[in-house]
Amino acid sequence: MVDAFFDRLCRLFSFLMVAALAAMVVMVFGNVVLRYGFNSGITVSEELSRWLFVWMTFLGAVVGLHRHAHLGTDMLVSRLPVAGRKFCYAAAHLVMLYLCWLMARGAWAQTVINADTSSAVMEVSTAWLYASGVVFAVLAGLVVAHELWKLALGRVAVADLVAVRESDDMPHGNPQPEAGQPDERGPASR
Repeated sequence: MVDAFFDRLCRLFSFLMVAALAAMVVMVFGNVVLRYGFNSGITVSEELSRWLFVWMTFLGAVVGLHRHAHLGTDMLVSRLPVAGRKFCYAAAHLVMLYLCWLMARGAWAQTVINADTSSAVMEVSTAWLYASGVVFAVLAGLVVAHELWKLALGRVAVADLVAVRESDDMPHGNPQPEAGQPDERGPASR
């Protein structure tokens, strides 16, 4: 049930990120055309694009966290026995929870401090910009806490204890060059 909620939320965030990116492209491109072609511009486009970029980044971080899409290394953890993997998984998630707490506390403080401050161009409270950090920290904390809860209940598969995914762009294994083809690994590897 909780996974279904996060899946729906991530679909919503993905849609919002696409909309924000489209709006940024239209505003920035339109501003460039207006400035160079007509010596005018859209005053709000630079500031609003920056705000949309910040929100898009934090929403994308929540989606990436839920989908286990962030970068990671598995050199040590993949060689540990299952108990060691579980310990590392739990320790990493506890550290992430603490970092979410720090982020939430700091972002909330900035939101409160800037509640009465208006942005230069849009004349909107800058608390809306800093609220993106609060939203990220709370949602990321919930995702991480849910992952820890699943570990405590034994619902995390052994394969998921190493939360690194292979990239589709990276070659798999140790490819050998075909006959007549140059070795792309360089002279040091021959």
